[in-house]
Amino acid sequence: MSSTLQQATVTRNGQAEADRQSRRRYQTKRGIARTIGYLALTLLSVGTAFPFVWMVLTSLRASNTVFSEGIIPRTFTFAAYVQVWTQVNLPRSFLISLWITGATVLAVVFLATLAGYAFAKLDFPAKRILYFTLLSTMLLPGTAVIVPLFLELKQFNLLDTSSGLILVYIGTSLPFAMFLMRAFFETLPAELADSARVDGASEFRIFWSVMLPLAGPGVATLVIFQFMFTWNEFILANTLLQTPDKLPLQPVLLSMQGQYSTNWPILCAALVISIVPIVVVYVRMQRQFVQGLTMGALKT
Repeated sequence: MSSTLQQATVTRNGQAEADRQSRRRYQTKRGIARTIGYLALTLLSVGTAFPFVWMVLTSLRASNTVFSEGIIPRTFTFAAYVQVWTQVNLPRSFLISLWITGATVLAVVFLATLAGYAFAKLDFPAKRILYFTLLSTMLLPGTAVIVPLFLELKQFNLLDTSSGLILVYIGTSLPFAMFLMRAFFETLPAELADSARVDGASEFRIFWSVMLPLAGPGVATLVIFQFMFTWNEFILANTLLQTPDKLPLQPVLLSMQGQYSTNWPILCAALVISIVPIVVVYVRMQRQFVQGLTMGALKT
């Protein structure tokens, strides 16, 4: 009896020791995997942020010290920013870009939320045909519609006008924007709309007061994507606007590349100024943007 108990105790101790060794091996493997993951993310972050940091540091140095000093300049100067703002036609182009981008984003967000809500929550004839017809326009490459857009704007006397370019941006952006907002509205419970209908609310009242406030992450995602697309768009702006005084920021930056090809601080200062609005919009809406991406991931 005594030997049986001793054998059982030895067995339990051996099993406990085997469990401890198994846990140690698991924790060691987990620690190595986590360390490799942190190193990979650190390298990725440094590789992603380095061009932006180099651009900012280069914009803060004198032109004759770009290649004679290290990455970090010995002395900092804002001369390149002053020269860009006073000698290049950058303020006018900056304001034109703000006007075109702001008007486009407002119009696209308003129309896309209306269309997305209708395709997600309402029933009407030919709903699926209209939806897939709009989506099919996303298959066309942007460069394939430049010539038809050029001829249409010329026919309606909208060529070389910012209003014509805004209409083009709205039309080319609406299919994706509508698709994005439809996905967000489909995640909202239909019972909310039904309760509002019982209380006598109209469909527009339900959309505006009930559904749209709940779609805040989707609207923030759309605003960031649309702002970045419109602000950075170059081909349509350079083709449909021909007068130099009407050009937005991106075509002007391209012209500076030829004029100041050897003056790196000025080029970098202009690029830093051009990305400031995008950074401001992203920082202002990054919380809703991340929330919107998380909603999409959970839905998937």
